[in-house]
Amino acid sequence: MGELLFPLKNDLTRKIIHIDMDAFFASVEERDCPKLAQGPLVIARHPKDTGGRGVVTTANYLARQYGIHSAMSAQKAYELCPKAVFLPGNHEKYQKVSRQVRAIFARYTDLVEPVSIDEAYLDVTQNTIHAKSAIKVAKCIQHDIWHELHLTCSAGVSYNKFLAKLASDYEKPRGLTVVRPEEAVAFLKKLPIEKFYGVGKKTVPKMHELGIHTGADLYEKDEFFLIQQFGKMGYSLYRKVRGVHLSPVVTKRERKSVGKERTYATLLTTENDCLTQLRQLSEEVSEQLKKLERHGKIIVLKMRTSDFVTKTRRITLPKATYRKEDLFSAVSLLFEEQNQVEIGIRLLGVSVTGLDPITFEAIELPLWEPSFDSNEGR
Repeated sequence: MGELLFPLKNDLTRKIIHIDMDAFFASVEERDCPKLAQGPLVIARHPKDTGGRGVVTTANYLARQYGIHSAMSAQKAYELCPKAVFLPGNHEKYQKVSRQVRAIFARYTDLVEPVSIDEAYLDVTQNTIHAKSAIKVAKCIQHDIWHELHLTCSAGVSYNKFLAKLASDYEKPRGLTVVRPEEAVAFLKKLPIEKFYGVGKKTVPKMHELGIHTGADLYEKDEFFLIQQFGKMGYSLYRKVRGVHLSPVVTKRERKSVGKERTYATLLTTENDCLTQLRQLSEEVSEQLKKLERHGKIIVLKMRTSDFVTKTRRITLPKATYRKEDLFSAVSLLFEEQNQVEIGIRLLGVSVTGLDPITFEAIELPLWEPSFDSNEGR
């Protein structure tokens, strides 16, 4: 094994919890209608109502036994389990429950980093109940969520975010997995390489070609070799498989983009219909940017056609903007370049990235009212 390019530093003093709600959307629906818990439940519009379109948002654990998972097409889920109940999602309701869950987190620590609507990292090194054990805090949170919201969650406890997230996924549902510093490397060596955050579907085949199937295989690879093969990710993985991950819990993330997208039950088949939708999406993004006091130069169009092919196109403007007219002008130009209306459009999206704060120019005002000749303009 070659000499380290960069010295390893670790921090074993922190106490991090990762909370992941169990089948969140499906669990909320089961709670509100207990009959739904008696069979497979899929959160998606029924493909019979959409002509086979749409994707699965989540599914309960009975449905998962049939191989159904999130991001799968609703049609495929139906083929795997025709008897499943399909239910359209209610995002407003899920957001409300998510806020209730986060309010419970806030009782124990101010250091909460939401990752998505149904998961978050908590730094409980210092906590409001003065517990020395992060395990105790995790159990208290699980207790509160169950008794107050009648929902379950899985918790991972460790000394960094990477390990805590892996631990929360280790035993679901209702799991509580702890990875102590002295156990970290052994825990990581046993995991399939697919479990390592950052190793996506496109990277897995290359890992396998290099003989890396598990954490143990990864551990044996030289740091320089991993950087040569995977760049920054190789640098990061070399450290992660040794239990090193120094990223802190970030309570407020700087917003990097703002976007809106919409999936259409009925395909858009005319240019006029598409431009009407793009204008509306541009207006919504513009309003959101104004609320956030942000603007950006990079405008992105997302488009999915009837054959489920998704394309994104972007354009960089000369100067940053938040104005709906500028956004619409940019995305309509990108749209016209694609010219795929004839095969039908099932999704459109508009977003602005590379955001900066809006700084309004100071306009110098005169210190006195200008005088006008009384006859001027007559």
